[in-house]
Amino acid sequence: MRIWSLHPKYLDAKGLVALWREAVLAKHVLLGKTKGYTQHPQLLRFKAAVDPIECINHYLSEIYKEAKYRGYNFSKEKIDWSFKEQKLKVTNGQMSFEWQHLLKKLAIRDAGKYEKIKQTKRLEPHPIFEIIEGEIEDWEIL
Repeated sequence: MRIWSLHPKYLDAKGLVALWREAVLAKHVLLGKTKGYTQHPQLLRFKAAVDPIECINHYLSEIYKEAKYRGYNFSKEKIDWSFKEQKLKVTNGQMSFEWQHLLKKLAIRDAGKYEKIKQTKRLEPHPIFEIIEGEIEDWEIL
């Protein structure tokens, strides 16, 4: 499971679809609707949110907006749109780690997207995240 801290605009088509599926799965985990992935480290930051369910709905809403912008047809019904927006923190070290991870994937999977974004100087986080100083997050599996 990879729930990106990076803005979804950086993802290629396969990456965006995978993120949507994984974030929907994360929502099911947080709602207690599945027995798998309950201890997945990527979920720790959502579990620590003031309201994890509202937080994951907010997260999903931003993926949905990116998909809609690209002309994709993601299921709007997967989101409870009555959520209150929340901000989570992500370290600049985590952002850099994810950026390098994404570039490696794109170099193999989508050369066009790779060429388009590889020179990005200022990374934007997924809109629910606020970047703070710090190393790679403790929950990241290296």
